[in-house]
Amino acid sequence: MKEIRAIVRPNRLQRLRDALRAIPNFPGVTIFKAEGFTAPASVNKRSVKDELTDFTDKLMVCVLVEADMVAPVRQAIIEACHTGQIGDGLVWVIDIESMQRIRDQQVLL
Repeated sequence: MKEIRAIVRPNRLQRLRDALRAIPNFPGVTIFKAEGFTAPASVNKRSVKDELTDFTDKLMVCVLVEADMVAPVRQAIIEACHTGQIGDGLVWVIDIESMQRIRDQQVLL
């Protein structure tokens, strides 16, 4: 089992939702509000105020999938959220050691 996480622009959420729903047997997604900034070396700041207030609204996307679904889900996230601009975000994959559903206490992994 894998967890796919991504940081994306909020204005790409509808495109992302549509892309994920189009994947057969897509299990679901959790979205968190987040804030962040790009590495300082990547962006030319104009003032001290800009340096101190450069956090921008983002969303963190979390999806738990079987290993064979990682590639299509990751690709859907990238395609739906890509603008080609600094700040498009990141996607990464994490191994899940164990997982248990709370509702019926079933151990899933």
